[in-house]
Amino acid sequence: MIVVVGGIKGGTGKTTIATNLAVMRSASGKKVLLVDADEQKSTSIWANQRDVLDIKTNWSTICLGGKALRSQLERMKMDYDDVIIDVGGRETTSLRAAISIADICLIPFKPRSLDIWTLGDVKALIAEMKPANPNIRVFAMINQADAKGSDNEGTLSILQECEEIKCIESTIGSRKAFANAASDGLGVSEMKIADKKAVQEMQDLYEFIYGKCISTI
Repeated sequence: MIVVVGGIKGGTGKTTIATNLAVMRSASGKKVLLVDADEQKSTSIWANQRDVLDIKTNWSTICLGGKALRSQLERMKMDYDDVIIDVGGRETTSLRAAISIADICLIPFKPRSLDIWTLGDVKALIAEMKPANPNIRVFAMINQADAKGSDNEGTLSILQECEEIKCIESTIGSRKAFANAASDGLGVSEMKIADKKAVQEMQDLYEFIYGKCISTI
């Protein structure tokens, strides 16, 4: 299965989600390919940190971009059980190429006006790409959710009104554990002293994507 974590707004935590999903999917015994299609190369930097610290890594990380992303993955996807693509926070050829080949597109939103205001543009992009990939399933979720929850509820309400994109009700909080893990080249589930809430939130997302969704593909 190919999962793209994307969107047209930067800073929504796409790399955090993509890398943590790769860690958890690989831990389940699957052969995983993690693709960095973001011009900022955050996923590649994270992967390099693992190499520098000699952290055992059971998946492959590569950089692909532009139209080559689709053509290369068409040839490579049969060699892997799962492909996870982290693509940059703006409308690019790489984002379009990723959407054109993915089974699932996961779009994280922060519970902020500037983020949710991009929903209309996201809907237009998905509508444009649907003819090229009519079977793609698109999900929105709240990442970096507020502890108090009022903004979360408002954002969820707006996302749930969007018929074109299904909203995942479980959220991922704004927790230091994600940043701390990333700086060490880790997923939150790999930390020696784990933040149980962070791990559970990521586990809930993982089970939605690789449990509920994969069973219907």
